[in-house]
Amino acid sequence: MPLVRISLMQGKPASYRTAIGAAVHKAMVETINVPPLDHFQVITEHPRSDIIYDPAYLDIKRTDDVVFIQITLNAGRTTEMKRALYKRLVELLAAEPGIRPEDVVINLVEVGKRTGRSATELRHTRNNGDKPDYMFG
Repeated sequence: MPLVRISLMQGKPASYRTAIGAAVHKAMVETINVPPLDHFQVITEHPRSDIIYDPAYLDIKRTDDVVFIQITLNAGRTTEMKRALYKRLVELLAAEPGIRPEDVVINLVEVGKRTGRSATELRHTRNNGDKPDYMFG
């Protein structure tokens, strides 16, 4: 169960934030085998003073439209899958809501399966052998 945290500067309309969340989820489903119903996100807006970034780090020109996307997920995806995720995600965000690829910062946090399960998954794993029953998660 990936958990996605999206942080951006305050002031964007709800439709903008919704489009970011939809793009992230679609990219994960298409590239790293996330089930379509496995959709857990926290989207937060912050005042300018709380978003800290270098506007030219690594010679990449960032603006105040910068978006930080942190995805916590089980370890095991290949490098190729991760690259495909990054590529697809910036493509989708460029299309809708129109975020420049230079303003997208993606951070993957990989956890072991034992530490990355939710309480719901653990409860149903215990009842179903090694396979969690995701219908209840």
